[in-house]
Amino acid sequence: MALSARGRSVVVLIATVLGVTLTANLGAWQLRRAAQKIALQDALDSRAKRPAVSTADLATTLAQAEPQHYRRAHLRGRWVPERNVFLENRQVTGGRVGFYLVTPLLLEGRRDAVLVQRGWVPRDQRDRTLLPAVATPTGIVDVDGHIAPPPARLYELAPSTGGVIRQNLDLDEFAAETGLRLAPLSVQQSDSPNTAGDGLVRDWLHPAANVQMHYGYAFQWFALCALMAGLYVWFQLVRPWR
Repeated sequence: MALSARGRSVVVLIATVLGVTLTANLGAWQLRRAAQKIALQDALDSRAKRPAVSTADLATTLAQAEPQHYRRAHLRGRWVPERNVFLENRQVTGGRVGFYLVTPLLLEGRRDAVLVQRGWVPRDQRDRTLLPAVATPTGIVDVDGHIAPPPARLYELAPSTGGVIRQNLDLDEFAAETGLRLAPLSVQQSDSPNTAGDGLVRDWLHPAANVQMHYGYAFQWFALCALMAGLYVWFQLVRPWR
């Protein structure tokens, strides 16, 4: 049954109110996300100015780990290169896709190890299984970097089944697989004299980037909100009155 003119006006009003409410809330949400990232960046900058975390002070529990995230670290230990893992589909600045090389570091004076994200290497464009030979020093080494959460998980169709090349790396599963006791975090290694010539790129992406993207999305949502409100006022109020 056809709606009366009054019924159509009510439907248009309800649709406009819902649309304006939705787009206004989406715009406000984007502004909140931008504010959260700015606050995160401020926290990261503050933590980066604190003294570097030493081998002895590195967290052993999840409760200890979070306050250490993004602080500088200076660690000593021995690499375990036979447990190297290349995490695929990882990006560096510029959108280049390749591998993150992750190697456990047995900590000096402790019974545990920490996963070190040593850097990025490009993938072979013809055969993804061809991996570059990365030199790994033997003996006690000094590792400088920033503490970070474990390597970010990417979407995968099926769980990783081990091997040198993997999509993701779960700390608990990797600890069970290797027999290593792993700290509940990771370290993103920085360039230093000890890393010269190893061929790894250490241009790490920062979690608080792309604030301008949120401002752009917020502008689009608020513009759509204003457009819907303006069209309703023109076609439902001003034009009939005229």
